Amino acid sequence: MLVRLTMICNGATAATRKGAFPSDEPLEPRSLTLAKAMRGTLRRADRVWTAPSLRARQTAEALALDASVEPLLADQNHEGWAGKSFEDVQAQQPGDIAASLTDPHAAPHGGESLADVARRASALMDRLMAERGHTIAITHASVIRTAILHVLGAPLAASGKIDIEPLSITDFRSDGRRWVLRACGVVTPKSAKPLRP
Repeated sequence: MLVRLTMICNGATAATRKGAFPSDEPLEPRSLTLAKAMRGTLRRADRVWTAPSLRARQTAEALALDASVEPLLADQNHEGWAGKSFEDVQAQQPGDIAASLTDPHAAPHGGESLADVARRASALMDRLMAERGHTIAITHASVIRTAILHVLGAPLAASGKIDIEPLSITDFRSDGRRWVLRACGVVTPKSAKPLRP
């Protein structure tokens, strides 16, 4: 394999722990501690990218990674729902919530649809296909889910069946012609060992 992409999901925030749609909030203290405990578990990379959000940049910093911002790694923009709890939006806009869960092209909140996120993730992976070496990307669950679906050739409707934990690691490999999903998992401080797949 000539190309490796390691995607790391950003750590949790107080808002996301409470089931709120993300806004640009900082990591919770526990996530900072867990990310710092993961330092040294990642293989050397030729490039390290991070999504623009504060929580992604703080995750990269806590992992002691010198990352440059890559806009294609940005989280799904929920615009009018950002910072609001799922329950509150469901109570006020039940039809809109249903549409966002069943139609990957819907964006009733005025932001991005899941299909928009998938286009960004696919563009990033297509670009990386031509680059040799290892890329580490600190990003968000929505981007990682759509990257997995892109590699598997699965429909976007399957997105809700993929659970991406905060600080989990998803690894892809490419021979320059196609991508394969190599591994998906979570590294915890107690079991943290250098990743050498």
